Order: sequence, then C-alpha cells, then structure tokens
Amino acid sequence: MICVSLGRTRHKMIVLEHRALAERGAELVELRLDWLSQLPDLRRLIDNRPTPVIITCRRRDDGGRWRGSEEQRLTILRSAIVAGVDYVDLEEDIAKSIPRYGNTKRIVSYHNFDETPRDIEQIHARMCKLDPDIVKIVTLANSPGDAARMLQISKTSDVPTVAFGMGEIGLFSRILCGRFGSPLTYATFSRDRELAPGQLAFEEMRDIYRYESITEKTQIFGVIGDPVAHSMSPLVHNFAFQAAGIDAVYVPLRIPQDTLAKSLDELNGLGMQGFSVTIPHKQAAADYSHYSSESVRAIGAANTLIRNEMDEWQSDNTDYDAALDSVLLGIDREHPDVARLMGKKVMLLGAGGAARAVALAMVRSGAVVTIAGRTHKRAIAMADEIGCQQCSWENRGAGEPDILINCTPVGLHPNVDDTPYESHWLTEDMLVFDTVYNPETTLLIRNARQKGCPTVSGIEMFVRQAAEQFKMFTGQPASLDQMRMTVRRAISPLGDLP
Repeated sequence: MICVSLGRTRHKMIVLEHRALAERGAELVELRLDWLSQLPDLRRLIDNRPTPVIITCRRRDDGGRWRGSEEQRLTILRSAIVAGVDYVDLEEDIAKSIPRYGNTKRIVSYHNFDETPRDIEQIHARMCKLDPDIVKIVTLANSPGDAARMLQISKTSDVPTVAFGMGEIGLFSRILCGRFGSPLTYATFSRDRELAPGQLAFEEMRDIYRYESITEKTQIFGVIGDPVAHSMSPLVHNFAFQAAGIDAVYVPLRIPQDTLAKSLDELNGLGMQGFSVTIPHKQAAADYSHYSSESVRAIGAANTLIRNEMDEWQSDNTDYDAALDSVLLGIDREHPDVARLMGKKVMLLGAGGAARAVALAMVRSGAVVTIAGRTHKRAIAMADEIGCQQCSWENRGAGEPDILINCTPVGLHPNVDDTPYESHWLTEDMLVFDTVYNPETTLLIRNARQKGCPTVSGIEMFVRQAAEQFKMFTGQPASLDQMRMTVRRAISPLGDLP
C-alpha cells in the first residue's frame, strides 16, 4: 500500500488535502503533526477522516519539525491512540513508554538521515522486540548496496517491516520495497512537496511505477547513470510495459561514478534482469559484462546490460542503429538508404559514449566524419580509435558539412537558450540532427529550421534505442509511436502524461 505523507502548517490545509487525496484514490495518509504552526487539534483532523491515517509527530533530531516540548509530543501521541486513530508512529526510544491501547496499530520507527549504519540489522532486531505491528526503518543510502540491504531486511523479517533507503541513490528501494515484503511505501502529495529525501509523488508511484501491481514475480529493469533523476527512460519503459501487458517495472538507479562493478555486485541478490546504461557508465558497463555484442566491442561502450540464459551479464549498444536510422530518416523519410551517406561530410559535436556510437555508424556507412569535442584530447583519442578526422572546438564552424550532429548536452533543459553551433554557420542544405530530446525543439533545431535546414530531433534516437532495449528485455517489439507520445507529453509545458 502507498501511504501519502501530508505536512502543512495549517489544520485547514491538511483537512482539504486529505479529502483531495481520497478523491485521487489514496488509501492511507500520514498526518505529520510536527509541521503544524500551532498545537494540533486532533479531533479536527481525524473526525470524519476520508481514509485511514497514520499519526506522526517527528522531532527535529529525527528529521521532523516539532518545536514544542517532548512532554507535549508524547501527550499528543497518547491522545491519538485514545482517540482510536488507525496507526501511530512511535520512535524506538519512546515505544516502551507508550503502551498498546484499543485498536490503534503501532509503527515503531527508526530514521537516519546521514547514513545506513553497519549494524542496521541489529537495530532492526532490537525494534522487533518493542511490540510493533509494523517496524519502519529508513536510512540515507550512500551507495546502492545500502538500499539493497534495507530491502533484504524487509524480505527476511518475521515482523512486517517497512525498510528502504532515502535519497536519490535509494529511490529504487522505495519503489521495490513492497516486492520484498514491506507492507507500505511512502509518497508525497506532489513532487514539489517532498517531506523526506527521494520521495516520489503519489501519482508517480501509482501510475508510472504501478507500485500496487508489483509482486515477487514482477521482473525488474532499470536505468543506470549519475545523475539519473532527469532520465525519461523510466517513464517510457514503464508505460511501454503497461501497454504491452508485461509484468515488469523499470526503476532509476543512481550509481556514483567509478563504482559500477561494486554497485552491480551489491545489487546482484535483488534479481534485476536488465539495465539501460547512460553517462558516465557506458564504458564501465562494457568492461563489466561477461559477453559483449560486436557493436560494443567496436564502440568500446555499452548502453544495455541484460542477463542471459546462463545468468551472466551481456552488453549491447542500441545507440548505433538508433543514430543511423535517425540520420537516414532525415535524409529521406520515405526511402532511407545507407548508401546515401557515402561521401557525406559529417561534423559531429561531442566525444562521449553516445558520440562514439554515432561516429562509428557514420564512418562505417562511408561518411567523412570530423569530431569536435569540448575536451580536445578526448576528441583526438576518439578520432584515432574510430579512424576519422578531428578539429578543435573553436574551429567547429569552419567548412560546410552536409550533416551536423550534436552529441553534447548543450541546449538540454534547463539551459534551453544555449546552442553548440552558431546559427550563421548553418546552411540551408545541411541536415541538422540534435541528440538532445528535452526540449525536442532545441535552439539548434529552431535555428536550423529558420535557415530551411532539414532536421531530426533527439526524440527519434531516444525512442529508437529505447525500443530496441525493450525488445531485448521482453522479447516483444515496442511501439515507436507510443514511446514518442509518452516523451512528447512528458516534456510539454502542460506535463500531460499518457
């Protein structure tokens, strides 16, 4: 079950938002009394309540906002129990001093906003002896392994236990905790009203990740990156799973740079079946895998990891074909033919993992490629490895290429007024392909259209590489039209999701 946390300074707003949540389908709401600017009026909050509630009054030391005395706080919690609330949240150190009474269920909780202690399993065992109906144990995840440990606590506990990691690194465990035995997860009223690090909005948890549908049989996939919170891959893949009727969930996994191998080893016991891989882990993913496709060996980078029949990791790269198809689409939508690339002059901006795949696709198709990277040494190294030309970033506007491809993040939201290529360098016959997809119409694309240039947006490459990953994950084809619609709705000003 998803519990939605409500924290407001006024009673009126808590009551109104509680009703609104009930109308939106919430089944359990946590009332954070410590957020109120005055002493709580319990009757006003719980009489005629539209859903069951958890009453919580958190001290500052435990991540709350309570400003009154400890005696007042304990009196409020005891009063809530006497009033017959559905659940009351009691920290470990006060659980013994507030005995069980009536039908109110006891959640005995522990929060650590700094780390996941090494003895977290012992802390959990200690809490199980405090007459809980539910143990809640939530810590800051400083590594994916911290969050994985929390999920294992839920899985092995004899007492119903809510256990997950906070923060962006622990976000995936909020989504998966029910699969591992947690009776609850916590969400917030809206994305801009986060009450704890890493909280998702109620509708995100319910509609994108389909939390209530996740079972022990649900396959787990995800996107690996650092950062990863901005990624639209969870949105695209989860809606694609839903459209295809596939019992699977796709989660964001922030893995800090240079920790990929260690982190994947720590996650190994969770049964994850496949990953999309993004910056900065594409080369490390290729090295980590037991088997690599020809494209990975040629590019030296992977954007996909998937378990094979032998339960070993296999790497692939779907950027290559996605980039090639996108460029051919820009040349001739009706009759895309790789022969049309022979001898074409390509200026490729960027020297990262995606740029490597795009450059190789162009070179193998007979194009004459020049790479300009903001880090000149990386551009030189990549050009030498792939067998093409390079120029300094300052000289990228020299000459008149037939095709311009941007593989840098310049122009990515929120820096929408930036462009990697000045408008006066563009010519009307130049095909302009920008791999940035948020916004779809970047400043580069907008300038190119004003010049009369044919253009291809980054959405084409994004959905094509995602569709190929989807097929690898599930064995079923994905709808490119449905994926395009998902991305376009998500990045539209209205944020209208499917």
